Amino acid sequence: MILQILISGIAMGFIYSLVGYEFTLIWNAASLINFAHDRFIMFAAYIFAGTFVIGLGLNPIVAALITIIIMGVFGALVAIGIFNPLRNMPSDIFAVTGTLLLARILGELSRIIWGPVPFTIHNFLTGVVRFGGISLPQSNIVIIGVSLAFLIFLQLLFKKTRIGKAMRCVSQDKTASSLMGINVPLYITFTIALSSMICTVIGILIIPTFMVSNSMASMIGLKGFAASVVGGFGILPGNIVGGLTIGILENLAVVVLPAVYKDVVAFALLILFLLVRPNGILGKQRN
Repeated sequence: MILQILISGIAMGFIYSLVGYEFTLIWNAASLINFAHDRFIMFAAYIFAGTFVIGLGLNPIVAALITIIIMGVFGALVAIGIFNPLRNMPSDIFAVTGTLLLARILGELSRIIWGPVPFTIHNFLTGVVRFGGISLPQSNIVIIGVSLAFLIFLQLLFKKTRIGKAMRCVSQDKTASSLMGINVPLYITFTIALSSMICTVIGILIIPTFMVSNSMASMIGLKGFAASVVGGFGILPGNIVGGLTIGILENLAVVVLPAVYKDVVAFALLILFLLVRPNGILGKQRN
């Protein structure tokens, strides 16, 4: 039972890590926080499940690829329409307000297009996989595998490609990057498009667990932020450490605490780290 709880915690920990990654990418690129990120996750899930899989009957893999592309374009448009114009305003409140209004628009648009009733995709990542005497939900195994592959892809992108290196330069010093000939607004646009694609992956992976609804990503978004702070805000590897820490601890907590208190663990850790170690587990280490 403990092993099953640990694997479930690792699966959710990777989800929190991806959310934290999305937070950190935008923070490093534009020094802003996307307060609409949970709506990006929800909107992507609606497009994938409501339009392509259920509505058009597409294969889930094909539907996922199309949804990722659509959300990437959507993220680029959000960057062009909100982040790039508003990040240089006298106060960050302009960009914050823009993302909050975008979140409201996406929530209402989803309710109008797909309705207020939650739904799911039948036979999508359902079933149990048995290893000896251990029974593991198929969804958890897929979450761990896809999340690992995506995180490895992101690390290779940032470390080995010219685009990734330029994105890292922009995150460290926008003025110096501009003086070196890097098109800062372009790379911010690419970063937010990539962030939107990450939200899409998250939205697809959590459908079997949370169903598709207007509030499906609200708690995940908050815990992803907590994971980012616990691991070290602004440090990309810190999101993995923070996400896994929260995911494992909150699942182990149900062994000694009533299940209703499971969600308290992430926020208790958030407060504890803010008070005791605000730099997070990885401290001031640079990515």
